[in-house]
Amino acid sequence: MASTAKDRLSKLASHFTPSSSSPTVADNTELNIDGRIRGTTSWYNHHTLSPTFFLPRAAQIEPEAPAIYHRTANNRILRRTYKDFADRSSAFAYYLKKKGYKRVGLLLTNTPAFLYATFGAGAAGAVVIAINYRLKKDDIGYMFNHSDADLVIVDREYVDLLGEFRKAKPNVPILIDDDEVDPNTEEELGAFGDALREGSSYDRQTGSHGWDGLEAQAPDELAVNALAYTSGTTARPKGVEYTHRGCYLGAVGNVIESGLSYHGTDRCRYLWTLPMFHAMGWTFPWAVTAARGTHYCLRKIDYPYIWKLLKEEHITHFCAAPTVNTLLCADSNATKLPNPVRVTVAASPPTAHLFEVMTNVNLHPVHVYGLTETYGPITKGYQLGSWWDLADKERYGKMARQGHGFVTSLPVRVIKTGDDVPEGHIEDVKKDGKEMGEIIFTGNICVRGYYKDESATRKLFAGGALHSGDLAVWHADGAIQILDRAKDIIISGGENISSVALESIIATHPDILECGIAGIQDEKWGECPKAFITVKQGKNITQESFIQWCKDHPAMGRFMVPKEVEIVQELPKTSTGKIRKNILREWAKGKRDQGGE
Repeated sequence: MASTAKDRLSKLASHFTPSSSSPTVADNTELNIDGRIRGTTSWYNHHTLSPTFFLPRAAQIEPEAPAIYHRTANNRILRRTYKDFADRSSAFAYYLKKKGYKRVGLLLTNTPAFLYATFGAGAAGAVVIAINYRLKKDDIGYMFNHSDADLVIVDREYVDLLGEFRKAKPNVPILIDDDEVDPNTEEELGAFGDALREGSSYDRQTGSHGWDGLEAQAPDELAVNALAYTSGTTARPKGVEYTHRGCYLGAVGNVIESGLSYHGTDRCRYLWTLPMFHAMGWTFPWAVTAARGTHYCLRKIDYPYIWKLLKEEHITHFCAAPTVNTLLCADSNATKLPNPVRVTVAASPPTAHLFEVMTNVNLHPVHVYGLTETYGPITKGYQLGSWWDLADKERYGKMARQGHGFVTSLPVRVIKTGDDVPEGHIEDVKKDGKEMGEIIFTGNICVRGYYKDESATRKLFAGGALHSGDLAVWHADGAIQILDRAKDIIISGGENISSVALESIIATHPDILECGIAGIQDEKWGECPKAFITVKQGKNITQESFIQWCKDHPAMGRFMVPKEVEIVQELPKTSTGKIRKNILREWAKGKRDQGGE
């Protein structure tokens, strides 16, 4: 007789528990998600996965280890140990439990308050809703309203952005974080600081249970613990549902793939250049904590200050989009660092040239790729030892590929697309590095779905896999390489032009800082590329000299040469530094009311 799934589970459980006490799992026995057989006290060796667990664990192992370093809004250098970090997070959890809040909105910069709120909400069984403070009031109001936020924590600097939400939900309380500490006591000032003290007092009044009275491990690992909203450039933003299990495995993946874990007395020193609100900081709030590293919080992107921290605080890791790395390397304070820094690079596809420039100053790229719908990174461009025998151009070109699926995911795939391919049909392209298709994902770090949007969720998972909308080729070694999103492909005279590939070539121009490509209409060819470029400080480029440089470049076919070029002061970008192609397309049409230079 064929064995059932419950039979196999029973046999598996016997490997982890003593035979004298191992429960027999019958066909009609139901299991709780934590592994307990319903109606009994028997267990098999299993626990629910929740990233909140990483904080009390770190505080127990190394309570005096440095957890947080931050320059506050009142210009104080704040240092918190892991005991401090855990105590403040648990205090916020008790504040939420006392008040009964279950859906906590965050409109915060990269400050300690964001970290306390993230872990505190998880410990209280609440959902975190982190919103981009660079959006318009209308979008911010929509997101907090759509997410059913019953409490909003806002940085003092961004209180005015809640105007629309306050009109729609006047009864939802607003908790202001001043990001300031008392110069004598080093205690948090303002309403958020008062909330921490109120929560700590409530814990003492109810028995001083500390973390033992909280949910360091979620009762249901598949429950939602965070909502991360998409940018909504072409439609209303969508609330992407993050689960405890997904955040845990995404964080563990980042610990491994970005090399956060150290031995001995050293530890990672992680600089928060990536906005924490963006896909919950790609799960790095949990990942850095899991590795017992130090969070170097950063209110604003300030390139001279970043170089100061890199040199004086010996930063070991940070995450940044290609454009942030480009501007960092172009800063006048840039110099080769004495020790290597691992830089997790994602957002827009990077160029091989950028990776060479970064490596020259000891910023070593860890190239990853992902979506908000995959908790951030889900693939990595693994760098193989044999590559160092290759010529620089070929080696850095391989490094710029999006690579393979994370250790906590399943292999990434590229599937056929086109008008003749039915929706939901899954068929792989050839692994020849030439046939283009859509990237899809399956596995542990695919999100649960979109909040209150079953139709969009079904479309996202058509055919049983998560669709990216990004076009790539699949190489013989299994690595993927992005060429474009479908709408960014330029078709000129029947030739497909990848804007990403063209931008990569133009980025090698010695006087160009950044480049963005968009298609423009052409009577003869249908479409042609138009280049928007920014120029390095002290350099001068004319349109004629640039076009001639393109025509002379051996890697640029004649059909790829931009028909037009426009020199701009700044390219339009998202909050994470990704070039906004939708705005470039509007610029190419002569519309400049869709964002500025």
